Amino acid sequence: MIQKHKWLWTVLFMLAAGANAQRLPADKKATKSTIALYKNLYRLPARGYLVGHQDALAYGVHWKYKAGNSDVKAVTGDYPALYGWELGDLEKGAPVNLDSVPFAAMKKYIREGYERGGAITISWHGNNPLTGKSAWDTTSGTVAAILPGGSKHALFVQQLDTVAGFLKSLKGKKGEAIPLIFRPFHELTGSWFWWGAKSCTAAELIMLFRFEVDYLRNTKGLHNLLICYNTANDFQTQEQFLERYPGDDYVDIVSFDGYQYGAPSNSVAFAEKLSAQLSVVEAVAKEKQKIAAIGELGYNLIPDVQWFTKTVSAAVKKHHFAYLLYWRNAGFKPKDNAMEYYIPYKGHAAAPDFIQYYRQPETLFEKEAAALKLYR
Repeated sequence: MIQKHKWLWTVLFMLAAGANAQRLPADKKATKSTIALYKNLYRLPARGYLVGHQDALAYGVHWKYKAGNSDVKAVTGDYPALYGWELGDLEKGAPVNLDSVPFAAMKKYIREGYERGGAITISWHGNNPLTGKSAWDTTSGTVAAILPGGSKHALFVQQLDTVAGFLKSLKGKKGEAIPLIFRPFHELTGSWFWWGAKSCTAAELIMLFRFEVDYLRNTKGLHNLLICYNTANDFQTQEQFLERYPGDDYVDIVSFDGYQYGAPSNSVAFAEKLSAQLSVVEAVAKEKQKIAAIGELGYNLIPDVQWFTKTVSAAVKKHHFAYLLYWRNAGFKPKDNAMEYYIPYKGHAAAPDFIQYYRQPETLFEKEAAALKLYR
């Protein structure tokens, strides 16, 4: 079993609590445990950052739906501190999401992660309400059509009702609403989704973002959501990052997604860009008194076997943010005839490097998250 000796950092984390005690979520009616999660995430950068993994409990490379399994745990002996889940296709009434994870199983996994002290983040690649095609259908005019007064507004509200029903069903053992980090319209500055920069104006997207958050909060009574504003990695300045920002009353967390592509020789340039963009997001978070984070991160197949300690750690070492989420270990995908994974599985060449990454004082996995009592 790999051991981590970070007690001093835990003490410093607790000492930092008083300085940020008055920080509150944007939702003035947020539940007590949601407020606690917000405050803990806000001061977390003084301690380190939560390490997350998408679909961590549902499947990994060479396995699916085995109780207690996780590629992260198989390598490190510990679970991730943050669990990412996806709601795409829920709005269609499908029993499984767009990555074939059964929603009934997802609900169980979310409860498990929460009960062990981990944090939960949820995204929604909703299908295009205008055309009925996937989230990647970039038909222009979709956002305008689903805004109040638009031809597809009623349909979009029905979809929101379905999503709200699922979110409302996520309860802990005592029947309490599980606090959730909700990331709507993610990578909203990109061009590959129907809500993206080439398919709608900034003003339209801002109106839609506000409508969705208001509807979930005020109409559906969901006060267990921390809202995450999330862009692609296509910005250099604060102005570019904030072009589609819906306002401080609608956002708790500011984040962006970053993926490395190509050969390992690109690692240095990737690390430099990641660091520069983190600086921008940190500055925005400080100015607006929000939480900084990396919404998604990864290098498919991890061909650079020291990528975690030499690239990621080098990029984030001097930065202060609450969490990062590595993307999913889909394994072999017959449709694409290709492998996909972003965390090394047991036996992978990058596994020893990931163990060293796990041992770093600033990387927080589930045992440490549980000790920090994020919901109290």
